[in-house]
Amino acid sequence: MTTKVPEDFTWAKTEEPHRERRKQMLSKYPKIKELYGHDPNSKYKVFLSFALQLVACYMLQDASWPLIFFCAYFWGGTINHSLMLAVHELAHELFFPETWQNVWFGIFACFPIAIPISLGFKKYHLIHHANQGIVSVDPDLPTIFEGKYVRGPLLKFIFLFFQGLIYAIRPLLTLPMPLTNMEIVAYIGQAIFDFLILHFFGWKALSYLFIGTILGCGVHPLAAHFVGEHYLWNEKYETYSYYGPLNYLVYNVGWHNEHHDFPRIPGSRLPQLHKIAPEFYKDIGVISWPSVLFRFIFDDSITPFARMQREGKVRDKVE
Repeated sequence: MTTKVPEDFTWAKTEEPHRERRKQMLSKYPKIKELYGHDPNSKYKVFLSFALQLVACYMLQDASWPLIFFCAYFWGGTINHSLMLAVHELAHELFFPETWQNVWFGIFACFPIAIPISLGFKKYHLIHHANQGIVSVDPDLPTIFEGKYVRGPLLKFIFLFFQGLIYAIRPLLTLPMPLTNMEIVAYIGQAIFDFLILHFFGWKALSYLFIGTILGCGVHPLAAHFVGEHYLWNEKYETYSYYGPLNYLVYNVGWHNEHHDFPRIPGSRLPQLHKIAPEFYKDIGVISWPSVLFRFIFDDSITPFARMQREGKVRDKVE
């Protein structure tokens, strides 16, 4: 593709679309609030993922490195990315009724990921929801450096390969915030878990978990949501939903317009939102995750600058 390469973000003259759509939907269908709350069944998916990764660590402790990399991509990367989206649900407190329950379970869910991301992700992700696209505030926005230099298929591929690390490190540089006491607890807990994996299963098993996390966040079908959710695949929309079968593995995070409209609704109930108010979702951005990876690499018009940015009122909480 030889379309024009963007030289800056697209600047919006309007507020982000989800707040107004939420108001309209609640005005017309107040029963939507009945979908709010937590999904008590979600925790069992995490327990299953945790158990499957322990079994994999046992099975791979003496495996060859090619087999470890193969399993880390196709098996471990898929499971660990699923756990990351469990962490996403937990950031919105959608597993349990009490905040502290979601916090502690988020720490637990990160153990097979091998990196304690849950609490850091929560504090930055909620800012993204409250301030979508607001310049110098939304931590989900790429930097100008990324927009200027991530060009061409090779650099774009490298960007996708390391997008999980970039996604985690970027807000630490653009919007630094002090560690909380619970984050320190999470680091200690993760260190203990990693040590136990090392002690009982060895370096290869621990490496399998780390490699799975990196590969699962890179050029992986589930990781397509990183660029799929808010990149401007169509100039008309700034948030995009994916409705394919991969949603079963990631707590319906593909229903992303719906999630931003109603972040208090757990992913398992977002399809019910469509049934209540289908007319509000006839004209939204819809994508295919596998195809956006290919398009990101080869379409010159899609770079980290392909994002909507705006000035606006800074909000300190998600509605």
